[in-house]
Amino acid sequence: MKSSVIVFPGSNCDRDIAVALEKFQIKNQMIWHNDASLPKSDLVVLPGGFSYGDYLRTGCIASKSKILDDVIKHAKNGGLLLGICNGFQILTETGLLPGVLLRNKKLRFLSKNVFLKVINFNNRFCHNYKKKDTIELPIAHNEGNYFANEKEIKKLEDNDLIAFKYSDKEGNINENTNPNGSSQNIAGILNNKKNILGMMPHPERLIDPLLSGEDGSLMFESLIKS
Repeated sequence: MKSSVIVFPGSNCDRDIAVALEKFQIKNQMIWHNDASLPKSDLVVLPGGFSYGDYLRTGCIASKSKILDDVIKHAKNGGLLLGICNGFQILTETGLLPGVLLRNKKLRFLSKNVFLKVINFNNRFCHNYKKKDTIELPIAHNEGNYFANEKEIKKLEDNDLIAFKYSDKEGNINENTNPNGSSQNIAGILNNKKNILGMMPHPERLIDPLLSGEDGSLMFESLIKS
């Protein structure tokens, strides 16, 4: 399996995701945002971080980068595309995923581990989470408050496009388990073809028991096995 991680000025999680991909023997390349073409890839990753310093809006400037033309073509042709944190914000800015990421409800940066309920297993990213449907992953964001209007939320629900929701350790989903004010506790969503996943938590940060856990590993194992 081959992957490409897009590197933007200001991003700080591109190397983290590269380490995770390489651990699971996915052949990865780092692609500069100003490159004109994308190498042949099974998976493209838009990493977390603060591309362009989060100026204008988070992900806004990065969504206009030269390489994004090829990234969008890759996704529309059925290639796998994963956007983590700032990458999720970029996906909404390009229109590849609906909605927007707003400032956290309490207007402060959040950096901590949270629990997630896996809502959709029928996609190449989450298949292995059938083994463990309530997981723990880190978040680190200032604009992680997912918002979409009622019509869009209904579309996501009706088409089973919600991948993760914030929950407690037992998988209960309610207002108290929502760290940032996201609509319906949404932490990650898929596109209609389920080849694009945008999520705020960081699976690449929990891939080793020495680094507090392996719940992120199940995603990379899913990608390989599927």
